[in-house]
Amino acid sequence: MSVKIRMSRHGRRHRPFFRINVIDTHTPRDGRIVEKLGYYDPLEKATDKQLVIDIERAKYWLDKGAIPSDSVSEMLLRKGIKHKYAAAKKTRRALARKRARTAGLPFLKSERKTEEKPAKGAEGAAPAAPATPPAEKK
Repeated sequence: MSVKIRMSRHGRRHRPFFRINVIDTHTPRDGRIVEKLGYYDPLEKATDKQLVIDIERAKYWLDKGAIPSDSVSEMLLRKGIKHKYAAAKKTRRALARKRARTAGLPFLKSERKTEEKPAKGAEGAAPAAPATPPAEKK
């Protein structure tokens, strides 16, 4: 059985609350869980109460081969739990950035926005009326 460490959404509309669970990979997002590891409340003001996770159990599941989702991976790193999947993500991202640079494509959203702004400015800068009046027909 392959397992993942991922979040399931709870809470009402516009008030998200996430539980961090160990789930079988074939189970839907809010489906049956194997074990509850903690929770994440993004609207909580106190940072120590915002993310609560059982570090011992998280390490146990990582050692057993559980794969964390990208968001859970970042949370684990914030709590000081280093794992091989975070390093793999960094190398994948660096490789993708290198491929984009060699192809001359933007990699980040900010790079895309800076490329779009001059293009929009050039279109808007075109004069509405022609500079020279058209020749009249006789």
